[in-house]
Amino acid sequence: MAFPDRIERTLELKHAPERVWQALTTAEGLGTWFGQQAEVDLRVGGQAKLTWDSGDVATLTIERVEPPHVFGYTWMIYGLPADDPRRTYVEFTLEPSGSGTTLTMVETGFAQLPDGEYKKAYSANNEGWTNELGELVAYLDGNH
Repeated sequence: MAFPDRIERTLELKHAPERVWQALTTAEGLGTWFGQQAEVDLRVGGQAKLTWDSGDVATLTIERVEPPHVFGYTWMIYGLPADDPRRTYVEFTLEPSGSGTTLTMVETGFAQLPDGEYKKAYSANNEGWTNELGELVAYLDGNH
């Protein structure tokens, strides 16, 4: 593989794992920091649907639910047609750290794309996670 297949971010949060879990897995949480509205069927095989005022929609298919430690889902790859079956896998791991939580987010699956599609999707998601995780921190800190 000539290019990275994963995006990884680690954050030290001053909130307990249960609070971070709530932000990641509930309609209220996801609909505030990630989308502008959300519906969540929190079970393996369930879906979370995020919507934005722009009309954009993202559907997450839930793959792992291990409260309050691991939440994983697959979703559409940025830049591909809506009917393309390829997906990336996103996993959040929460570990207690003092009175807070170490949150690790990993997104994988970009290596399945040809070079042109890869560059667009990887770049967009790499930048997107920087923004979205910043919004998660603001949400948890009560600055939303």
